[in-house]
Formats: sequence, C-alpha cells, structure tokens
Amino acid sequence: MAKEKSAPLNLRTEAIAGVTTFFTMAYIVVVNPMILSTEGTGLSFSGVLTATVLVCFVMTLLMGVYARLPFAVAPGMGINAFFTYTIILGQKVPWPAALGIIFWAGVAFLIISVTPVRVTIARAIPASLRIATAAGIGIFLTFIGLKNSGLVVADPVTFVKLGMLDRTVLLMILGTALTIWLLHRKSPFAYLAGIFFVTLAALGIGLIRAPEKTFSAPDFRSVFLKLDILGALKPALLPAIISILFTDLFDSISTFIGVSHASGMVDKEGYPRNLREGLIVDSWATLGAGLAGTSSGTAYIESIAGIDVGGRTGWTSVFTALCFLPCFFLAPLAGAVPAYATAPVLILVGASMFRSVGQLSFARMEDALPAFLTIILIPLTFSITQGILWGFISHAGLYLLAGRRREIHPMMYALALLSVGLLLLEHGKFY
Repeated sequence: MAKEKSAPLNLRTEAIAGVTTFFTMAYIVVVNPMILSTEGTGLSFSGVLTATVLVCFVMTLLMGVYARLPFAVAPGMGINAFFTYTIILGQKVPWPAALGIIFWAGVAFLIISVTPVRVTIARAIPASLRIATAAGIGIFLTFIGLKNSGLVVADPVTFVKLGMLDRTVLLMILGTALTIWLLHRKSPFAYLAGIFFVTLAALGIGLIRAPEKTFSAPDFRSVFLKLDILGALKPALLPAIISILFTDLFDSISTFIGVSHASGMVDKEGYPRNLREGLIVDSWATLGAGLAGTSSGTAYIESIAGIDVGGRTGWTSVFTALCFLPCFFLAPLAGAVPAYATAPVLILVGASMFRSVGQLSFARMEDALPAFLTIILIPLTFSITQGILWGFISHAGLYLLAGRRREIHPMMYALALLSVGLLLLEHGKFY
C-alpha cells in the first residue's frame, strides 16, 4: 500500500466525517449501559451511561489532539459482555473490583504501548489466533443478543432451546431486517434506526412505558471513581486482567492496521500512521474506563465510515468527540430502551466480527485446532479468557508435536507457559 499523499486541511470535510463516524457508533451510548447494568451486576444504568459518554468524549478527543488520527474511541463490544457475564455474574466478582481489573489491564497496556514489548507481542501471536478471537467474540455477542430477545432461552436438560415466538421476538426480527436494509444502503443511522424502531413499536403496542422525563443531569455519583484497585489484585483475578489486556491489544492493532491499510493511511514503510500514539490513547481508554465506571475503551472499526467521506486528520475525532457531549443528558430516554431493541445490534456486530473466520486455514490440524478451540470456547465457557488461553497453549503444543518448533516465536512459549499457570491458578484441582 502506497503512503497516502497529504492534502490541504478542509475543516468542513473533517466535520462531516466526524459527524458521520458519530452516528455509526452512537448506539454504544445505549447498548453499553444496557449490557453492564444487567440484573445482578449492581451497576447503575445512568452511571454507566455517563461513564460511557465520558470515555467516548475524552478519549476520542485525545485521539484527535494527541495521536492526530481520525479514529473514535468507545467501550468495546465483546469486552463489555465479558466484563458483565463472565467476570461479574459468572465469577461473582463485585463490580468495584471488576472495574479495578479494567484499570490494571489499562496500566499493563500502557506499559506495553510505550515499550518495545508491544512490537514483540504483536509479532509473536499468530494471525490465526487473533482472527479466531474476533470470531469467537462475535458468536458470544450474537448469543447474548438472541438471549436478550427471548429467541434463545435456558433449558435444564439441553442447556439452551428455542424460546416462544412472541411479540418481542417479532420486533427483534423486524428491527434486524430494517438495520440490515439500512446497512446495505450504507446509512450511518442503521444501528440507531433499528433501536429506535423496536423501541417505538414496543411503546406503541404497550410493551414498555414512556419515561417520566426526557433529560437528566449526568450521574457522576454511582460508579465514577468507585473502583476497587487493591481488590482487583487477587491472584484469582489475574487471568481476567491478562485476558482483557490481550483482547484490547488484538482489537486495537487489528483496527489500526485494517482501517489504515484500507484507507491508505500508512507511512513509507507500510505501517499505520502514528500507531504508537494511537495505542497509547487506547491504553489510556482502558485505564480511564476503569476510573470512569465502565468496561475498557478501544478504537472503533466504525471510524472507517468517517474516513470514507474524507476524514484524514485528528480534526475528525475532535468533531466526533463534540457530538457525544449532548448524550450526557439523555439517560431517561436511553433507559426506556428495552433489551430486545438492542439485540439486533449485538447480533449484527457479532456476525460482522465472525466474518473474519473466512481468513483462517484449516488444512493442517496444528493450525485448525488452536483456532477452533479459541472460537468455540469463548461462547461455550462465556469467557474470552478461556478461548485465548487454550489457543496459546494448543498452538505452541501442536506446533511442537508437528515438528514446526522453528515457526514458534520465543515469546509464544512464554505466553503458553503463562496460560498454563493461569489455568491452574483459576481452575486447578488435584485432590
């Protein structure tokens, strides 16, 4: 890919690009607090919404001013589900300690981003495992979306089964169809339109009630700076910290490389422009998310929408960040959105992430099995951690058995041994 030629700054174009990016990802303002405030977590919807908007505004602004890149930042899809369903609900970790986990993952990410370790790890982990992780998270998100809509329900015998085909399922299907149609027409409003349609339809047929008020002040009291930093340092929680660290790293590198190459935003050596600065902002987005009261932030692939309409500088991110400011006051409206209205977003984002599975090669078992285990264990264990750890272990082990030890990066041995230790620490039982 040739290096992108510089062009005169056009603030009008940058503003249009920034607004376009905002509308393609504004769904996160509703979806993220919806996931994190799931019954049983103890997290406040209004508090998480405020935290979500705060991370989006501050970190997207930082991406524009410091990294000078047209990338928007927000709490990542997949990580928010892992944070909610695996760490808090699955492992019974109190939410302040769970936020502490996000904080420490951000600290580790920051250290990696400012040192050569970033490059070493990026080169050590095979592309097949990075792709498989994205695909596994995609299935994870889709499963949650189907569950939230009621299309898939729990069963004591078969674990899961088809639910009742009632009005909520019908609305989810119609919302998904509308979103797909708008995505096909490249509308930046696709995800938001699907959410609004289902919500308004549910309101019209009496499934939900209108909120008593439209606007409210930001909630900085319920979750902001309420993390338990020391409580997150328990040895049993180390696997979760490592998992979030690597998932953030994969997601960030994949986004920067994929979008930069697709848009020609690369330097003379073919590397993404300002990659180090972008990763540093992403690490602060994770650390800052723990402080703000939400799951970790990352650069969003939806940034390609703004880049496609001409956004090429940090000004695009500045305009995107400014668009998030009014969202601080929309908690009552966002709180009226039912879970099945956001299900189409989870399903379609999951499908989009799963598409990368087509890049995997299954010709050799030593390549196929690690990728397969990574993909399948994420949804079956409700844990991104398990997929990543077993992927590392099986990759190193099978390559050794297949006589391909020279193809294993030295760092990969360390990661595989670390994975074994983390699995024994969390799940080992020999008595």
